[in-house]
Amino acid sequence: MAVTDFIAAIELGSSKITGIAGKKNADGSIQILAYASEHSSDCIKKGIIYNLDKTTQCLTSVIQHLEEQLQASIKKVYVGIGGQSLRSIRNCETKQLNEEVKISQALIDELMKNNREMALIDQEILAVEPQEYKVGNQLTTEPVGIPTDHIEGHYVNVIARNTLKNNIRQCFRQAGYEVADYLLSPLVTANVVLTESEKRSGCALVDFGADTTTVSVYKNNILRHVAVIPLGSSNITKDIASFQIEEEDAEQLKLHYASAYTESLEEEDINQEYVLDGKCAIRARKLEDIVEARVIEILENAWNQIKLSGYGSELHAGIVITGGASRLPNLCKAFTTITKIDKIRIAPIGNIELKDEEQYVTPNGSQNTLIGLLAAGKENCCKIDPHKSQLSWLQQQEEENEAKKKAEDERKRKEDEIKRQKAEEERKKQLEEERIRQEQERAQKRLRDCDALIVEAQRLVERKKFKEALNKIEEAQAMNIAQKQEELAALREKVVQLKKANNPITVWLNKLKEGADDFMNE
Repeated sequence: MAVTDFIAAIELGSSKITGIAGKKNADGSIQILAYASEHSSDCIKKGIIYNLDKTTQCLTSVIQHLEEQLQASIKKVYVGIGGQSLRSIRNCETKQLNEEVKISQALIDELMKNNREMALIDQEILAVEPQEYKVGNQLTTEPVGIPTDHIEGHYVNVIARNTLKNNIRQCFRQAGYEVADYLLSPLVTANVVLTESEKRSGCALVDFGADTTTVSVYKNNILRHVAVIPLGSSNITKDIASFQIEEEDAEQLKLHYASAYTESLEEEDINQEYVLDGKCAIRARKLEDIVEARVIEILENAWNQIKLSGYGSELHAGIVITGGASRLPNLCKAFTTITKIDKIRIAPIGNIELKDEEQYVTPNGSQNTLIGLLAAGKENCCKIDPHKSQLSWLQQQEEENEAKKKAEDERKRKEDEIKRQKAEEERKKQLEEERIRQEQERAQKRLRDCDALIVEAQRLVERKKFKEALNKIEEAQAMNIAQKQEELAALREKVVQLKKANNPITVWLNKLKEGADDFMNE
């Protein structure tokens, strides 16, 4: 039976693009209606799209599979934004008032607007998390209504490269689907995985994925810090594969035998080997060293981000680990060894009740972000077919106008792209002309410098300073000016002959010879 009321969401992961559709129930639970996925390792790396065409093909395939299961058309989807360039920065906006006045919501909105206008190079603000407001000498999260003549707004801005969101937008445009909203993956994951108590008491959420590991720090129900580390479980697989093991086999070795932390082996276990169906084998000690080295690197980077947040000592609720790689055995023990924090838990599932999920979702931590996107969605994502419904003429007109607007937007986009290309070509042309001009100027300067050295060498010859003259000639020859090499060679030969002729021994021998000749003639 066709479904006409549902929410659809897409997660653009480094290993898979996954899509889900579901319906929110009155009791707060979510009924899963459809699920689909496509491998994305050849078009997305570190959470960033690098091949738009292949990503578009994967998106189209995923959404079409969802539509087949739903027996309905999808008009728009909610999309998660993550990836390597995503991080948070802090900012402070200050307002000095002429007199003491009561803080209004308009003043708070003005501070927020000023914060959003902060200068960023090749970056854009994706979300703003207000921290506290300093009113006089006091900090508060609700400043409206407090009288003061000075206020400071403290913000955490979540930023990323401009291309991150633009590439996502372009892929969905090419696929022919709308984006209902762009949602920050770390935030929706935290909303599903963390409890209100954990956010209030202070905790760090570590989402251990395939190509990236995302760290989010909360305190007093406020996001304080977020960063994406460009390392994940696929790095462990590649490390194992570097020992002449096929990557698929390395993944299986990791899944079957890897551990994030291993106690010292007994003497008899040192030569133990792990064998995979007769395909390959690796010594247990070697595998443990490989896995633990990479896990330590990832966890130390995560711990460093937690310390950079400034809340490393205030995590009273400890650390929560989720993501597909959170299944790695002894991960909590490895993290405790690094952080000395005992309160660490693995979150394979979120705190939202799911119904009919057995055939769609595996409780291993890898779908928590996708469930978070679904839970955050608000609008019906179903596309109503005018031939199968009783749409009014006005609704049909609205759809036609929307299609015309999309076509006009596409036309303008293409025109803008052509203009951009022309401007880029003109800029490259100007740069090339400037490069040629600078090279000509440098060549002329080198020629002038060479001529000056020749003149100086000739002057030194006249003063019979032959050694210094030869030094000047060698310096000029080292400049490698083709049209001067013959002249310099001739001048050098001349100076060498003059130097020999004016050598004191040569002069003395010549005089001695002349005296002997005179004696013989007498």
